[in-house]
Amino acid sequence: MDRVALLRLLEDRDRKRRDEALMQWQEAVRQAEAAGAQAQALETYRSEYRERWSTQFKQAAPIEIIRCYQGFVERLDQAIGSQQATVEQHAARVAAARERLQQREIKLATVQRLIDRRLSAAQQVLQRREQKASDEAAQRVRRAGLTLAPM
Repeated sequence: MDRVALLRLLEDRDRKRRDEALMQWQEAVRQAEAAGAQAQALETYRSEYRERWSTQFKQAAPIEIIRCYQGFVERLDQAIGSQQATVEQHAARVAAARERLQQREIKLATVQRLIDRRLSAAQQVLQRREQKASDEAAQRVRRAGLTLAPM
């Protein structure tokens, strides 16, 4: 196999790896957005829950209900904190996936540039050969014309 064919194989492999990295990044983004939406939904629910019960507590409320409310809000705050940690983990995964994708794109572009250079160099060699052959043919025609011309 010639070098360009080997480089084409390398290019195909690197393109597949880049495509895999792209899909992984897209999936990481999707998961991060879903985690963010869930965190937002929990925060919205907490706000609505507090608002709903604050009007209830303006009236007289038994202490057991207040304790249940406080316990639920505390568990809700823990769930929100846990979800925020999940959001941060997903953000880190997105950043890592983006970094891998960029590295794959750089590697693919490097191989493509190398292929382009090899093809360009081969084209120059071919052009030089053709030019040399053309020059030699012109010299032969000129010599043949000189030897055939009467003096």
